[in-house]
Amino acid sequence: MGLSRVRAVFFDLDNTLIDTAGASRKGMLEVIKLLQSKYQYKEEAEIICDKVQVKLSKECFHPSNMCITDLRTSHWEEAIQETKGGAANRKLAEECYFLWKSTRLQHMTLAEDVKAMLTELRKEVRLLLLTNGERQTQREKIEACACQSYFDAIVVGGEQEEEKPAPSIFYYSCDLLGVQPGDCVMVGDTLETDIQGGLNAGLKATVWINRNGTVPLKSSPMPHYIVSSVLELPALLQSIDCRVSVSA
Repeated sequence: MGLSRVRAVFFDLDNTLIDTAGASRKGMLEVIKLLQSKYQYKEEAEIICDKVQVKLSKECFHPSNMCITDLRTSHWEEAIQETKGGAANRKLAEECYFLWKSTRLQHMTLAEDVKAMLTELRKEVRLLLLTNGERQTQREKIEACACQSYFDAIVVGGEQEEEKPAPSIFYYSCDLLGVQPGDCVMVGDTLETDIQGGLNAGLKATVWINRNGTVPLKSSPMPHYIVSSVLELPALLQSIDCRVSVSA
């Protein structure tokens, strides 16, 4: 690590700044209610939603093949057919998908304390949002949580040649802000993308948001710092900068 002070912070979006997992669960609960009340899918409703959750976790998206709306509607269509049997029901699949999606987006918000933290941090350092994921999906989330005004730049993995943990997307982000990798800190909740990516690119520091006190595997990348909430970041950045001045 160099002796320069932190000049820029890169933030992941999902489950770092916004509770994507919680918003998704709320969307699933709405679909369960719909399936149980309107379609009388008493036991099957939860099974269908569990199947969709598994499909989302294993999702491989190639923009050249189909759009994300078609792909995710297909997840619902397959889950309904696997659970209920019979002919495919595209219309019901669309109803489920759009209810899940709209509910999820409604619950994607930046908490007031997170907004305040970003506003204060930006007085001292440059801020960049660095999120992996399909372009349309991530841009919809960014719009839903209205976070654009808190950042100097926003980089979406699905719009680049490579996503985190590839070093190229970090170097691109550095160029956008006019900083060097050794000036930057990466903050995120995923060891394999956020932390590994920051290490690959030679950033000054990586900060892992470990909300649930998860014990990482021995083979996992090792972050420089671990916090349980993104709100601990300002104090941590101060301590990193203090260490620099003491060393200098």
